[in-house]
Order: sequence, then C-alpha cells, then structure tokens
Amino acid sequence: MSLPHQIDCPVTASGKIPAWLTRRAVLSDEYRQLKDLLKQSGLHSVCESAFCPNIYECFSQRHVTFMILGNICTRNCRFCGVTQGKPEPPEDDEPWRIARAVAALNLAYTVITSVTRDDLPDGGASHFRAVTRAIKNSSVAKVELLLPDFQGKEESLHLVFDSEPDVIGHNLETVPSLYPRVRPGASYEISLNVIRKIKKAGFLTKSSLMLGLGETQEEVSFVLKDLSRAGCDFLVLGQYLRPHPRAVPVKEYLPPEVFQQYWKLAVEMGFKKVFAGPFCRSSYRAPECLAASEKNEKV
Repeated sequence: MSLPHQIDCPVTASGKIPAWLTRRAVLSDEYRQLKDLLKQSGLHSVCESAFCPNIYECFSQRHVTFMILGNICTRNCRFCGVTQGKPEPPEDDEPWRIARAVAALNLAYTVITSVTRDDLPDGGASHFRAVTRAIKNSSVAKVELLLPDFQGKEESLHLVFDSEPDVIGHNLETVPSLYPRVRPGASYEISLNVIRKIKKAGFLTKSSLMLGLGETQEEVSFVLKDLSRAGCDFLVLGQYLRPHPRAVPVKEYLPPEVFQQYWKLAVEMGFKKVFAGPFCRSSYRAPECLAASEKNEKV
C-alpha cells in the first residue's frame, strides 16, 4: 500500500491561492430561495456559518446542512469559521422548524450538524434526537447526522442512536500531532472512539480530515488506518482553507493529483465511499455515500 508522492506546494509569502482553488460565485435563483427560506425559518446552516466554498453549488441544487443548537460554539477550535462564545439555550421548536423546512424543500436526504455545546449536560444529544424524529415523522427523507464528540459521553451517543438516523458522522479533522494547535479543546482518542461506538451500535459511519495544516503523509496514512480499524465506512478528505485571520494559517495547498493519490490509498484500505479533493467537505454530495452502500459499491 503505497503513500502518495510528495508534491511541494507551500503557501507563498503573499498567501496567493493556486488556480485550482479558484471558484466563481454563481448566485442562482435556487440559491437565493434557499437563503430566504433559512432566514424566514430562523434556521442556521453550517454552509453559511463556516464559510463553505461549495455553498453556491450546493444551495443551487437544494442541498443544505442544517446547523442546530444555535450558531455560537463553546469550543475554541482554531480552524473553524463558526463564532465562538456563550450560546443561547436550545429552542424547543427548532426540531419542528427543521422538519418543516425539509418538507418545503422536498428533500430526499438531509444532513444535520451542530455547534459544540459543552454547556449542556448531554452536549445537545437529546436535541439531535428530537430533530431526527421530527424529520422522520413528517417526511421520507433519509437523515445523516454529523455529531460533536459529546466529550466522549456514551449516554449522549445512545440518545442519538435512539432516533435511528441513516448515517452518523464525526470528524477527526486532523492528525494527532496537530490537535494541540488546531483542536485544543478536543481529543484524538475520544473522537476516534466516537467512531468505534457508532459502528458498534450498527450504524453507517463517516469521518473527514482537512489537509494542508502541516500534517505529513505518514500521519495521514496512520489516521486512515485508525479510521478503517474503527469501522469508518465513508471518508472525506479536503483542503483546509483559512476562514478568517484569527484561524491557523494554511501550511500547504495540495494539488488535485495528490488528493487523487490519497483517494486511491483510502480505497485500497476498504472504505466504502471516498471523496478526496480540494473542495471536498464533510457533507459534500452526502447522498452518494448511502446510495453506494445500498448498492454495495466501492467508489
């Protein structure tokens, strides 16, 4: 199992973005309609809050990742664009509003994530359960959840499991050596154990890594092996892009051909579905993962 060939593409002193990371913003009618629906419903999306580069493409196709439990996070991850601070209490009617938006958009597949809520005893797990049940009770949409780590609390995970989502993801985000700098409030082993527990409970699992933060190829290979052994089914590898000046800087822009080599490595390790590319993100083309699993494909 060979590692990708190193292609050196350091960030220049001017911070110039390479050509393969240039994208046009297309403000389609569908994009505007989805933005308006979220605003009118009082709902948040991680697409907006985390400055996702795919927002124009995804919103134009009516693909959205709802972000529940507010838009203020209790963690201080240094890669994220989401606002950090003291959040408001959970809104009891949010599950109903999410379900209504899913129905209004006629979604066959929806992704739900949240800010991290270390201020709540269960980390917001019961709210995830309520949202999932509300969607499933009012539509035929498949539900994918992208969970925080709940500080490793198994009882919180079981609250989520009770709602029987179709896919459950949790992102490792980066390699262990970079956790103190990039995810100072998180633990690599706790996050990996979340994946193990999701798989042990019988769910399809998903995780994601950002590349270009200073990790080595050997470290990436190590994490992929860990994820494979933990039972992770679906994997996403994308380029880290600095969301604001306070975030950690980009160390390297990986060319598309390097992502292709990582894709090949991950497929050889047995992941059921792998997305690897500069613009790939946790929820990007999410329905394809479940579709591939149902067809028993490996792509």
